[in-house]
Amino acid sequence: MADDLPEYYFRIRENGAAVFRLEPENRLRRLEMEQIAVANARNGEIKPHGNRDLTSADMAAIRAWLTERQALLAGRELDEIRRTIEQLNLAAQWAQSKASDEALEELTEPLLMAMHDLRSVLVRKKADRLMAKGGGEA
Repeated sequence: MADDLPEYYFRIRENGAAVFRLEPENRLRRLEMEQIAVANARNGEIKPHGNRDLTSADMAAIRAWLTERQALLAGRELDEIRRTIEQLNLAAQWAQSKASDEALEELTEPLLMAMHDLRSVLVRKKADRLMAKGGGEA
């Protein structure tokens, strides 16, 4: 079993992970997990746990994990947006074919405000991209 274990374990947290070094060989034949750091996936910050000094191998493993985790989270974010597009389509179909007058009365204003906000952001961002690409021409 000890041969199959990685050297590090990353306990996922909301903003990153608590990083543990695994110690598979001890006199009681128990797996020891010693926390060595906390890694923040949002800003890439790595903080040693306690008064610990991280080795270059520790730092390399944590940076590699952070890179992989950030890529995974970015992919998930795009998937969430794609699902949101599907949900908007399903909401339009619901409003057209199934919604009761009471449900429409309750949800029309919040939906319109959310869509207006989204549209404003998308239009502004598109204009920014066009201005950057076209050198300032509108």
